[in-house]
Amino acid sequence: MALYLIGDVQGCDAALRDLLDTLDFSASRDTLYLLGDLVNRGPDSAGVLRRLMGYGHAAQCLLGNHDLNLLAIAQGVRKPHRKDTLDGVLGAEDRDGMLYWLRHQKMAIQLKRGDTPLLMVHAGVLPQWTADQTIALAQEVQAVLQGGHAADFFKVMYSNMPNQWSESLTGMDRLRVIVNALTRLRFCSALGEMEFDSKEGAGGAPQGYLPWFDVPDRKTAHVNVAFGHWSTLGWLGRSDVLSLDTGCVWGGSLSALRFNLQDQTQELIQVQCAVSQQPGGN
Repeated sequence: MALYLIGDVQGCDAALRDLLDTLDFSASRDTLYLLGDLVNRGPDSAGVLRRLMGYGHAAQCLLGNHDLNLLAIAQGVRKPHRKDTLDGVLGAEDRDGMLYWLRHQKMAIQLKRGDTPLLMVHAGVLPQWTADQTIALAQEVQAVLQGGHAADFFKVMYSNMPNQWSESLTGMDRLRVIVNALTRLRFCSALGEMEFDSKEGAGGAPQGYLPWFDVPDRKTAHVNVAFGHWSTLGWLGRSDVLSLDTGCVWGGSLSALRFNLQDQTQELIQVQCAVSQQPGGN
């Protein structure tokens, strides 16, 4: 039995197929953990969703910003962007089934096996949050997405403010900060103030900001955090962070990390993506 962490697929079903063939993946034996942005910008988002749905519990998936974008468009509260490639899902006969499945995916996952817990998010974790708190906050958002008022949330989800966590936050402001951290975060200040305009690599931090994983004394420093979202960062394999968005949809590669939770050994496996869109951020 193998455990694989997989970076942003973004609708590149052919690359996902090739990667799983390379891994000799078996849904009866192995488990996939996909780190969000399953859909959009690539040519076959519907194919990706159908493939992962077919694997049942062997495919555990996170929601990324592009996945939430699809759900918001489907709810009729957001217009498609000119670069979106979501018509294959939105116009499909099995649209309702795909969207239902997507709404029931998670915002964060934690595996507590071995000496070092493994926390998985799409983008980042605020420095004030512990791993357990991250999971609890993610569950607050999941409850809204899976409930009857998801459309109300999508109407107010798209804002950069508040840009900092506070335990006193309530209602939509609280949910918005959680979503922005888990699905959009790259840089923040030492106090956890989030910055959303910069999409450069780790060395391109705006003045006064740091990559979220380099903030001193962050509470997940002793946890192994795996994430995607940051294609300009690319592969980063440290003892405390694993970055797995290697820009498949931008002509890069699709990456999987074979991960052993017991002894923390890792093996990176990559396939080249045939799709080559013009870089447009995440």
